[in-house]
Amino acid sequence: MRHNILSAGAKELTYEIREIVKKAEQVQATGQPLYWENIGDPIQKRAQVPQWMKEIISGLTLDNSTYSYCPSKGVLATRQFLAERNNQRGGVQITADDILFFNGLGDAIGKVYQYIHPGLRVIGPSPAYSTHSSAEAAHAGQEPITYTLDPDNHWFPDLDDLYNKVKYNPTIIGILIINPDNPTGMVYPLESLQRIVAIAREFKLLLISDEIYLNITYNGARAYSLAEVIGEVPGIAMKGISKELPWPGSRCGWMEYYNRDKNPEFARFCAVLDNAKMIEVCSTTLPQLAIPLIMGDARFARYRQEQNERIGRRSRLIADILGTIPELTFNETYGAFYNTIIFREGVLRLHQQLPIANPQLRAMVEGWVAEEGMALDKRFVYYLLAATGICVVPISSFCSQLQGFRVTLLEEDEEVLVRVFTQLRDAIKGYLAS
Repeated sequence: MRHNILSAGAKELTYEIREIVKKAEQVQATGQPLYWENIGDPIQKRAQVPQWMKEIISGLTLDNSTYSYCPSKGVLATRQFLAERNNQRGGVQITADDILFFNGLGDAIGKVYQYIHPGLRVIGPSPAYSTHSSAEAAHAGQEPITYTLDPDNHWFPDLDDLYNKVKYNPTIIGILIINPDNPTGMVYPLESLQRIVAIAREFKLLLISDEIYLNITYNGARAYSLAEVIGEVPGIAMKGISKELPWPGSRCGWMEYYNRDKNPEFARFCAVLDNAKMIEVCSTTLPQLAIPLIMGDARFARYRQEQNERIGRRSRLIADILGTIPELTFNETYGAFYNTIIFREGVLRLHQQLPIANPQLRAMVEGWVAEEGMALDKRFVYYLLAATGICVVPISSFCSQLQGFRVTLLEEDEEVLVRVFTQLRDAIKGYLAS
């Protein structure tokens, strides 16, 4: 090529949650049955969208207008409905003009970081959700900047760490919150959110809150939205329907702008995001039309409560199985549908392995783990995959120095869940003892 066509940040675009699929498919091709714990797709784990929701959606497909473009910012009636839902929380008030639709939150996330000045940074939590950390790092052409979530303190954010990194790095112009958190399943305490807002106010920062799991909490937890705590600080909340309905294939998410009228620079940034969507014409019409009909239905709140109770029960089952292994740091989850489990320092070593009867599989894994500098938790993940067919994601791939793995809480069949996680527990014990 005449020039190097890749940007400096291209090397930062990694997504281990789906990268592991390539390895898993090679394992599957040898005849090993697989159990997918790598990705948060409820439908893949036997979740059933209620018939009444399907009837609403199918009814919409009979209306010819469903097949047309919608306004660039999104369907007006839907934006009005969502603005009212936000305003009922009693925090910062918004209008339909403060809402912008995207084709999934991945699209929204990419747009936000794309239009931040390349020399400025957004600090996010670690372990980090890869879509955010990769997009932010790619825009800056540097590794992500993170604040610590502490596994020895319920995965709560280390706010002193956050404060010091913001104070001594003037390129930081924003703080990312993922609440409830992916990958840890932690729900930010109200006091933590209030201090994060105070930090943003002190240093004149933007707040970004990924709230795709905001209404998925259980076992007594309650997640506070950014709108409830932000005061007059500028901020963006990111929301969607992929996890809540669940309808991941809809690729339907939106941003809510808070306090755009109080900060001219933030108002200009929001205008750029609106203009970028205008260039794309619009986001998909059908799921937008479905939102007020489904979420405004009296059956929806009851459905969500029942689903949260089921996820909470599965969280406790997993805690009963894995929470007793002394070599692990285990935190029970209270939001979203993931759990991040950490190996205690020093328990993972290079010689450890699991027995693999199939010689083809054994040779395959031995080739993978021979990679120089491979993280020890990734080595465990590969052996686990080949020996048991259980596909998890290593935590070292989530911008973290910790060693561990992420699982989901999505399996609807509790007999299958108990069997798989018991097998996982036994594999951990066998691996550490080898």
